[in-house]
Amino acid sequence: MIPQKIVVLATGGTIAGRAARQHDNIGYTAAQVGVEDLLDAVPGLKPRVFAAEQVAQVDSKDMGHDVWRDLARGCSRWLAHDEVAGIVVTHGTDTLEETAYFLQAVLAPRKPVVLTCAMRPATAIAPDGPQNMLDAAAVAMTHGASGVLVVCAGTVHGARDVAKRHTYRLDAFSSGDAGPLAYVEEGLLRQVRPWAAHADANADLLARVLAAAELPRVEIVMSHAGASGAVVEALVAQGVDGIVVAATGNGTVHRDLEAALLNAQTAGVKILRATRCAEGVVVGNGKEALPAAIDLSPVKARIALMLELLR
Repeated sequence: MIPQKIVVLATGGTIAGRAARQHDNIGYTAAQVGVEDLLDAVPGLKPRVFAAEQVAQVDSKDMGHDVWRDLARGCSRWLAHDEVAGIVVTHGTDTLEETAYFLQAVLAPRKPVVLTCAMRPATAIAPDGPQNMLDAAAVAMTHGASGVLVVCAGTVHGARDVAKRHTYRLDAFSSGDAGPLAYVEEGLLRQVRPWAAHADANADLLARVLAAAELPRVEIVMSHAGASGAVVEALVAQGVDGIVVAATGNGTVHRDLEAALLNAQTAGVKILRATRCAEGVVVGNGKEALPAAIDLSPVKARIALMLELLR
């Protein structure tokens, strides 16, 4: 039997950040520390690593589609190796949930692809990145684990449910109503929910993503008190491909904004409603004029609509 190890793909973020003072946890510059230095900061991790690559070095607030495609390409390549049990991706927290959902949608991996992060920079007095990396490695090497997962503060989340819910605390992520999948305790997994049902990877979709000069343009608008249709009208004039509306409550949309969205839909722009509520799903009766994203947040609904348009 071939001994299995992990591959680490680094993209930057706070986990690779540096500050001038050890006690400064917010005045740092993200994406400064390379993947080899990240590994050196985690005792005992390097012997488990089959390969390590610096895919990007960005603050995740600036994450872009090109990095997503590079990650998808790298994950697909390494997952095909028999020696690789799983992949750990280091990432900033701001857009981590979006990257996780994108990778799950285009890869649907049978092996675990584990995104991890930090809320404190690498130069902090007590950085959280090394422990998160160690926990992520434990998940990536767990027999039976599958799909794209997120590990932060000892908690394992699924790509579809996870969202950043707090601006500052170390345990910044939640899976809302669904709850986490597992916890990492001293290097061992305590699973509380089954891994997400596996869907076969769509090789054609991945090929389309990698071949496209640009991914379809999908923007997000928000429904709120006093909303108008001006932003929608401007986007349609610019030739936008799709629009996600972050709706109030159970997918409700201000009447002036809704009128503009209906006009855009008639003109051929794909529209999708998501709720701006942190928990719950959009429950419909099948008679709505604008389709709903059901359980997807606005940012994940945007990715789903982009990929639908790409098909």
